[in-house]
Amino acid sequence: MSANAAARTYRAIGLMSGTSLDGADAAWIETDGERISTFGPAVTVRYDAALRAGLRRLLDLAPSLTADDPFLRQTEAQLTREHALAVAVLARAADVIGFHGQTILHAPERRRSWQIGDAALLSHIARLPVVHDFRAADIAAGGQGAPLAPLFHAALAREMEKPVLIVNIGGVANATWLGPAGEILACDTGPGNGPLDDLAQASLGQPYDKDGALAAAGRADEARLATLLAHPFFARPAPKSLDRLSFAAPIAAATAGLSPPDAAATLTAFICAAIAGAPWPAPPKHVLVTGGGRHNPALMAGLAARFAAPVQPVEAAGWNGDALEAQCFAYLAVRSLRGLPLSLPTTTGVPAPQTGGRLHGVIL
Repeated sequence: MSANAAARTYRAIGLMSGTSLDGADAAWIETDGERISTFGPAVTVRYDAALRAGLRRLLDLAPSLTADDPFLRQTEAQLTREHALAVAVLARAADVIGFHGQTILHAPERRRSWQIGDAALLSHIARLPVVHDFRAADIAAGGQGAPLAPLFHAALAREMEKPVLIVNIGGVANATWLGPAGEILACDTGPGNGPLDDLAQASLGQPYDKDGALAAAGRADEARLATLLAHPFFARPAPKSLDRLSFAAPIAAATAGLSPPDAAATLTAFICAAIAGAPWPAPPKHVLVTGGGRHNPALMAGLAARFAAPVQPVEAAGWNGDALEAQCFAYLAVRSLRGLPLSLPTTTGVPAPQTGGRLHGVIL
């Protein structure tokens, strides 16, 4: 890293395709990797049904797939072109792209987290250098490789009253606790929208539980909820992380025989109870919610019932919840260029602050 690189402010585009498998988010920011000086536009390119189904199929196939599998390579190329389209739609000049790709397998206990996405193809189409492979170095060093948003959350909330809890409800739910003395603690809290989406698809033929209507029509089964919350994952201290399908078997058992509304209500209560029960050092004064879950009234009401502090979407703080994860990977791309840490012992369990990411192309 040169002194010039250390002082430079970059125009960065971040790309994110989350565990909800719904589309590619793109967002533009200016940052030196420590502070964000400008927030620019953001867009989402929604996946069509075929790509979404293909990505969902890859989650089931991933444990036995090889990198040269024809279906994987075809889906990866299509995914990459959708991200390139998002960059084109954004239509902003940039110095670098931060490309997370699509997670199809997350198994840090086996030193593996697999994000598909062709950085070379994206760089070729977009004509920009691409930082990618954000999680590998953390996992190789003994960390969980997730979550990676906490340092970005800390930058966003720099002037905010602490403690504050920032909750992201995507396919998996995770949260960042920021303390008054600069403490940063994070972990995956449990399943997020993933099992609710799968239930809505199976029972309604819809990709998600729109407005929480399915859950609102049902009643949570308290006995089955207690069984889910007794899972060993919840006794583990933070940091900790999950694969989107980590709870597939327990959830299938807990919802077997329930009507779709009761199953949705039980899953919604489970998501909320897991977030509220995570091992934070002190109760937050504010709870800010990002990710698709903030649009689900049943989830938001469930969280509000479990916290003494106000529970609000991140827009209450002036942030764009639809762009936050994409902005995060723009920010992390610049930190990677500067050799700054992407993760900490208190966010992923890595033994020491860890940088990461790989650059394809040349920074001008």
